Amino acid sequence: MEKKNRKLQTPRGTSDILPDDQVYWEWVKKIAIETASIFGHSRIDTPMFEDTSLFLRTVGEGTDIVEKEMYTFQDRGKDSLTLRPEGTAPVARAYIEHGMHSLPQPVKFYYITPIFRYERPQAGRFRQHWQFGIETIGDDSSQLDSEVIHLLWTFLLKTGISGIRLLINSIGDDNCRPEYLRLLKSHYETKLDDLCAECKVRFNKNPLRLLDCKQEGCQLTKATSPKILDYLCHECETHFERVKETLTLWNIPYTVTPELVRGLDYYTKTVFEIHPGSEGSQTALGAGGRYDGLIEKIGGKPTPAVGFGSGIERIILTLKSLNFIPEEQKLSKDSIYIAYIGIPAYEKMLSVINHLRNSGITVYASTKPRSLKAQLRSANNSSAARTLIIGEDELSSNKGKLLDMQSNITTEIPLDNLVELLTLNT
Repeated sequence: MEKKNRKLQTPRGTSDILPDDQVYWEWVKKIAIETASIFGHSRIDTPMFEDTSLFLRTVGEGTDIVEKEMYTFQDRGKDSLTLRPEGTAPVARAYIEHGMHSLPQPVKFYYITPIFRYERPQAGRFRQHWQFGIETIGDDSSQLDSEVIHLLWTFLLKTGISGIRLLINSIGDDNCRPEYLRLLKSHYETKLDDLCAECKVRFNKNPLRLLDCKQEGCQLTKATSPKILDYLCHECETHFERVKETLTLWNIPYTVTPELVRGLDYYTKTVFEIHPGSEGSQTALGAGGRYDGLIEKIGGKPTPAVGFGSGIERIILTLKSLNFIPEEQKLSKDSIYIAYIGIPAYEKMLSVINHLRNSGITVYASTKPRSLKAQLRSANNSSAARTLIIGEDELSSNKGKLLDMQSNITTEIPLDNLVELLTLNT
């Protein structure tokens, strides 16, 4: 039985976004929307939960997400539903359901949405986290692979993160990957006793994920394993070469990383990750790739596609580690604190507040009588760029004292036509 005095707090792996952090969130989301729009993407929002079978068919029953991390429940109608563990499959479902194959191709989407996975919480990894995602559906051109990478690269730089590193690879397709997987399993087969418990499971269920293991005991086996780039078919090899050529033309440096794979079954050909500048970092700021077979798996016609997901919490943590402060929002320039002295000034302040707020100016003020010193202290702790002081002398002269909170310079300003005068001086 639950104890009555149990302390209530956020569920493990979740966090509150407090007011002081909102400036970072608004900044990153603003840059995400601007960058996606520049590259021709339109916003899409899908339900927070989907039919469980959507993820079983696309993500893969042998993946960690399906086997360990999904939040799945049965509703009152006995339907099995799952909180969205990744963003691509729902967008693919929407593409099919709404007949978007009839639109000019490719169709370009972006979304900013919460993702739910039952993972071990750690820095930058939450059970509910927010993701900026991009999906480009309906074109198999290698240039689109490069374009999606370019979009992520541009987005991260525009947020204020410098020194980022791009890792790329090709994991082939259904033509060449089966033979590679046969060779990979043959390499690992005689070394199963030396593998970690998770890799022993991966060997049978998802052998490509053997290359994703970070356990020290598995590193030698991974290092001596066959490289998938040596076994690509002509089509996949040509596609990957063209991706690299385009990235070079766009001055985006990259490192070919043969062991780079993705944790979802639907990826084909190009896969990529972008990491912070610090060498050895295992935390990607964004990752994705091509998924030409996904839409067919959920009932659509064969349709090529490419996209990425980028964790907003990780980006904000990186910005803070770099001591980056987002540029001031325009709101701070169009905001004002009104300090008053005496009952007549209080009544005038109420009238001024109403007029300013109706004109779109943010106003802060004390809701009860306080000393001028206390009010100025509150003004200094607020987001207001200026403070208007109204007292007996100001009422008699009909001129308030306007204090600039940065320069600490005070000027007189007529109390009539405040809106026009304040706007003129922003």
